[in-house]
Amino acid sequence: MRADVHQVADGTYLVHGSSTNWVILTEGDAVTLVDTGYPGDREQVLASLAEVGGSPEAVAAVLITHAHNDHLGSAEYLRAAYGTPVHLHDAEVPHARREFLHQVSVGTVLRNAWRPGVLPWVVHALRSGGTTHNPVTAPEPFPTAGALDLPGRPVPVHTPGHTDGHCAYHVPGTGVLISGDALVSGHPTSRIEGPQLLPDMFHHERPRAVASLDLLAELEGELLLPGHGPVHRGPVRDAAHRARERAL
Repeated sequence: MRADVHQVADGTYLVHGSSTNWVILTEGDAVTLVDTGYPGDREQVLASLAEVGGSPEAVAAVLITHAHNDHLGSAEYLRAAYGTPVHLHDAEVPHARREFLHQVSVGTVLRNAWRPGVLPWVVHALRSGGTTHNPVTAPEPFPTAGALDLPGRPVPVHTPGHTDGHCAYHVPGTGVLISGDALVSGHPTSRIEGPQLLPDMFHHERPRAVASLDLLAELEGELLLPGHGPVHRGPVRDAAHRARERAL
């Protein structure tokens, strides 16, 4: 399947995978890859790097918003095959190693199977490797506080709730917020469009996920690149406020 790559700013690309987005930040010949889709999206990940003039060897680091399989999919492949460092928040490192799993349970999914979109989403997740054992063998915490010395100079922003160590990435130079699952603009199991939280069943601690929207509302930017859904253009502050209103 061909990668669906959209250039949204200088050196910044939002890629729509089979059901999850990832982001490519470029600087010269070097690349920062934020998230990697499902395990089944690997060919799309590699194709998207090629489409922007990159390659797996050019990836300076993989940054993961959180360690669910639909975002972690090819991280271990890139680490093992190319020596690419995989960075996450301290609290998410053991999650990536699969010392525990903060993820919606099968029972919860079954109880919500009557909701529109849930069964097709489940079928796709199973086919794409969403329930496979897919740890990162040697994930690493961020090497420094503040902006990372990587293409795009992304700044990790701890946004717990969806998982304990969920991080968004702010790119002040281009006014971009890579929000992962802390703030999305759509999802196969959601009937609404635009800025929103994921449906309640997906959050490890929903009250913290709601509170993290206030952290995102403090960031300057005009481009929201979510983990699910299309790019959202307009003040990040307004998007975060809109999602909070919908969550209450």
